[in-house]
Amino acid sequence: MDFLTIIQILDSTIRLATPLLLACLAGFFSERAGIFDIGLEGKMLIAAMFSAAVAYVTGSVWLGLLAGAASSVALAALHGLASITFRGNQLISGVAINFLAAGMTVVIAQDWFQLGGRTPSLFGGARFEPIILPFAEAVADVPFLGPIYAELLSGHSILVYVTFLLVPGTWWVIYRTRFGLRLRAVGENPAAVDTAGVSVVGLRYAAVAICGVLCGIAGAYLATALQAGFVKDMTAGRGFIALAALIFAKWRPWPAMWSCLLFGLLQAIALRYQNLDLGVFTVPVQAMDVLPYVLTVIILAGFVGKAIPPRAGGVPYVKER
Repeated sequence: MDFLTIIQILDSTIRLATPLLLACLAGFFSERAGIFDIGLEGKMLIAAMFSAAVAYVTGSVWLGLLAGAASSVALAALHGLASITFRGNQLISGVAINFLAAGMTVVIAQDWFQLGGRTPSLFGGARFEPIILPFAEAVADVPFLGPIYAELLSGHSILVYVTFLLVPGTWWVIYRTRFGLRLRAVGENPAAVDTAGVSVVGLRYAAVAICGVLCGIAGAYLATALQAGFVKDMTAGRGFIALAALIFAKWRPWPAMWSCLLFGLLQAIALRYQNLDLGVFTVPVQAMDVLPYVLTVIILAGFVGKAIPPRAGGVPYVKER
């Protein structure tokens, strides 16, 4: 494997890890506030559909991004209503959102475009274009550092750069601000927060809303940057892989980034080496496609260790009177 091939695999890793990282940070905010959310997949899916549809109709990828975020926040509000206001089972609510999004996206897309549940292909201003960093072309031929800068760091869409900047931003918000302190406290001991005169319900709704926005950006990235339109079930389990990455990282933002990059690397390798020839036998394409999911289970089963979630996670808060 030459150096250029390694750069290309790492470049694909960054692109494939971006939606995982956005969904992982979304789950981080929600679960740190005590609201377990396995509906990340559904929120990403509905955001992908609405962002692609609106971007195609209007020709503006930014309007598509806004529509995707709004649709995801709507499902997040539904999850908050069920699990916070009505104190329902958070896991069941998340499952219901996944089923709702899986069916609704296909029905709406078919009704709008009559293309079998997908949207038309996106072109021009309806897609996020890659950003070429300054001097990328000039230094491309410089040994070693040139390809790293020109091929690996340059040429991504704006959402990729924003996503990786969100990691230190999330760390700062959670660990260096009053809002972050209260959010963590709500996930650990909501009664103490309530006693201090801070609204537990308000903080949890805020966390769920942030989760919805980040899932919306993740879904929009899938449909308008990583691919050129919406197709049925295009999230392909990324919401669940993001949850696995969050558990693997033990609910911490920096390890979450490395976890998502690891899962992105597994997907990049699987896409790069279809029908891998090992000499003695050839690994079929189906085995390579399933590799990231199998290794996700192996990593969680064997390498996570004891991952302790927020103590109040999954438990509806009942205000004492």
